[in-house]
Amino acid sequence: MNRPKVLLVDGLINFILGVLLLTFPMRVVQFLGMPEAQTRFYPSIFGAVLIGIAFALSIEYFRKPSGIVGLGLGGAVSINLCAGLTLGVWLLSGQLDIPSRGKVILWTLVAVLIIISGIELAVHRKKGNLNS
Repeated sequence: MNRPKVLLVDGLINFILGVLLLTFPMRVVQFLGMPEAQTRFYPSIFGAVLIGIAFALSIEYFRKPSGIVGLGLGGAVSINLCAGLTLGVWLLSGQLDIPSRGKVILWTLVAVLIIISGIELAVHRKKGNLNS
């Protein structure tokens, strides 16, 4: 079975950010210049969700034909586009009171999410899988 390596790259990015948010939620939020949270709860939960997505992508990459199904390209594209577009709307709304560094990092993240989605869609089309 030909598995696209983009699943592993996407999973690795999610895993690294997830571990950082889960381990050092407030420091990561401050370092990146993101909107401050009142508690560690939301950044750490987001980190856990990112780790779960990373595991699902890894399961899909390494699975055997009869094995447990992880998160395929369609799911990865959906997650990345939803996150990127939602983040873009927040940035365009002007309602985020964050430093310039945070805005640059968030716009970079929007671009990365859209680029990864484009690569995943291109890989998907190249394989000829229009239904999955």
